[in-house]
Amino acid sequence: MTSIAFIGLGHMGGPMAVNLTKAGYAVTGFDLMPAALDAAAALGVAVSSTAAEAVDGADIVITMLPAGRHVLQAYGELLAAAKPGTIFIDSSTIAVDDARAAHDLAIAAGHRNLDAPVSGGVVGAEAGTLAFMVGGSDEDFAETLPVFEAMGKRIVHCGGSGLGQAAKICNNMILGATMIAVSEAFVLGEKLGLEHQALYDVAAHASGQCWALTTNCPVPGPVPASPANRDYQPGFAGALMAKDLGLAAQAFESTGVHSEIGMLASAIYTRFAEGDGAGLDFSGIIGDIRTRSETKDAA
Repeated sequence: MTSIAFIGLGHMGGPMAVNLTKAGYAVTGFDLMPAALDAAAALGVAVSSTAAEAVDGADIVITMLPAGRHVLQAYGELLAAAKPGTIFIDSSTIAVDDARAAHDLAIAAGHRNLDAPVSGGVVGAEAGTLAFMVGGSDEDFAETLPVFEAMGKRIVHCGGSGLGQAAKICNNMILGATMIAVSEAFVLGEKLGLEHQALYDVAAHASGQCWALTTNCPVPGPVPASPANRDYQPGFAGALMAKDLGLAAQAFESTGVHSEIGMLASAIYTRFAEGDGAGLDFSGIIGDIRTRSETKDAA
């Protein structure tokens, strides 16, 4: 039986580890938060008191951590504790440069490495329907595909080291920018006297069709399952969108790509996440647009 160590049992990592356990893998987890350990243990995941203990003897080590600095710091301990040739999979969303640095550290220590950020949020993690964007060698991807399939429904090999992260930040840059555009369109429609449903019925079946409109619609009503119908409970939180767009902005700067929309979207979500938007679904940006529009009217 393939043994898996799972480091980071939070809102995403916990359900992912549980699904691996349900699929028959021997999973040992670790998290710095006792509550996360208790929750995972209650759902059948074996837990360890230290990260090093969790990875000792594991065939595969999966990390799901907040930022690149946490991944690199954890690798300092985990790589030394793992048996030779262990496959390290990092499913955190981090900068491409950090993903490649983690890959180099793993290879230098005699291990293998894949970057495999996810899309689908907590709902996808719980349901086992995540999308994985994977960077690394063909051989390592093929060997670990059944592990990904235990946690997700769409697994795409994007190329070599760091390219899973590249795909993730490019995708989320598109998503953030389109959500701003969709939200501005609805607020403009309101100002012009256009009903939400009428605008939706036109745009959802015309050239304005996009995921931000038809799945995560920022106004209540047209898409009953969207967070707008639950007071913008995430979903995908504004703070996470701000983080991902910040990574995209960092990549634009490091590559010299001329970006206007992507950089502006990053600035807008950074501002949104500095206030109440951090804990709201990212579609809650429509509230910020309305507020700023009312301020203009008052002026």
